[in-house]
Amino acid sequence: MATYTYLIRTGEGHRKEGIIEANNLTEASEQLRTNSEVTIVKLTEKDTSFDFMGPFLDRFTKRVAKIKNRVPMNTMVFFIRQLATMFTAGLTIERAMHFLATEEKNKKFQNTLTTTENDIRKGLLLSDALERHSGIFSNLIISLVRAGEVSGKLSSTLEELAIYMENVADTQRKVISALFYPVMIIVFLFATLLFTFLFIIPKFGEVYASLGAELPVFTTLILNIGDWVQANIVFILLMTMLFTFIMWILSMTDTMRLLLDRFYFKIPIFGNLVRLNILAKFSKTLGILLDAGVSVLESFQLISKVVENRVYELAVKQAAHDIENGVNISRALKDTMVFPSTVIQLISTGEETGEIDQLALRAADFYNKQVLAIVDRITSIIEPILLIFVGAVILVILLATYLPIFQMGEALSG
Repeated sequence: MATYTYLIRTGEGHRKEGIIEANNLTEASEQLRTNSEVTIVKLTEKDTSFDFMGPFLDRFTKRVAKIKNRVPMNTMVFFIRQLATMFTAGLTIERAMHFLATEEKNKKFQNTLTTTENDIRKGLLLSDALERHSGIFSNLIISLVRAGEVSGKLSSTLEELAIYMENVADTQRKVISALFYPVMIIVFLFATLLFTFLFIIPKFGEVYASLGAELPVFTTLILNIGDWVQANIVFILLMTMLFTFIMWILSMTDTMRLLLDRFYFKIPIFGNLVRLNILAKFSKTLGILLDAGVSVLESFQLISKVVENRVYELAVKQAAHDIENGVNISRALKDTMVFPSTVIQLISTGEETGEIDQLALRAADFYNKQVLAIVDRITSIIEPILLIFVGAVILVILLATYLPIFQMGEALSG
């Protein structure tokens, strides 16, 4: 007998998933349809073979597909907004996808939308059609669309998703704008240092050597560094590329993801920014899912795929396990030791009032404002720090190259 995983919607509109054994797909479908009110959303055969490399290769394939078929954030936001508007206005998903594919200017994304439209025409759900392009559509989009389909509230879910992605895009623009100037300064400084070590410092070294000048220790050290960089520039570049590639590969393993995500939290200022952004995503997604009628346990299972941080992914899974064993939501979140008291208190209040979804959305708004405040603070702090750093580097170079001039007179007389 084969094993099948299923996703169904009961007559009351509740989502239910699990595993069933049957001789074939037809028999599995008949077993699930013993209750006429059950609607089969998804039924697929489960691969029971052991595959150690499966999860890694899946992440690798998605990462490569995302790089190869990268869709700008603004394009994706516009697509979700237009899809939500058209579906709310009464168009079918198939017709809406057809119009959006026809009008799309990005050729790669246009091909994706056309393929998605064809899959929907063949009978696939929108979430399943989008999941076939998981390198382009994020887990957040796929999970929320699937939740809307199961709950029968796809229209309102798409609208909420559009608003959320517009807010994310706005925050992303502000972060990029805040980091553009510092990044440009750092790139320029690195290029200046490379040019100095490869061309300018070696010339000074030749002049001083021809004059027989006794160089200061500091200048000698800089000249030696310059000689080493010039002699090993190819090796340095190759090692840098190799290290970057190895880290990129390792970042797709669970262990390295966990280590890197923990490290990100320890970076001053930026670590707090990453944490607040994750909390905003967690709260917003939880609010949207619960508002769409998805159960708490199923919402947590979907959120674990959305947070995109291994620390919080494990925490959400642990909380889901505790909730399944009868622990209330606020207590389960508190036991993970990663969620702040603000989230826990709001969820606890929501449990008492029956408005967890609304309070989760308020928590998301609170954390979004915190993110924007930190971005503004970074902008005001980082510029003077960079100016001081650039000035210090230039001072070091000037001292190393011009200190021997004070001894030049003695060298010339000799």
